[in-house]
Amino acid sequence: MSQDIKIKIIDREGETHKVDAPYDMAMNLMEVCKAYDLPVEGTCGGIAMCASCQCYVLSDSMLPERSYDEEAMLSEAFYVKDNSRLGCQIQITKELDGLMIELAPEE
Repeated sequence: MSQDIKIKIIDREGETHKVDAPYDMAMNLMEVCKAYDLPVEGTCGGIAMCASCQCYVLSDSMLPERSYDEEAMLSEAFYVKDNSRLGCQIQITKELDGLMIELAPEE
């Protein structure tokens, strides 16, 4: 049985990448993007302090609510939309199978 889920990621040039993401390794979405060499900085190392992993959630996937730290960082970020999330704050779980995101523009 596969321990991976399927995620679609639209990069900043509009190209769609279909990636496999393991849900049994405690990874977050930012780490998955970096593993596939997609242009996500993750400057702060994944502690919701830089917004360089901001993305737009395009699917109806069931995500946890934004934490206080994520809300605070997004309130200071550029190009924020209603569906903005920080990739470092989205843990990969099997419930996210079919997730589709678009990377936010760089600052």
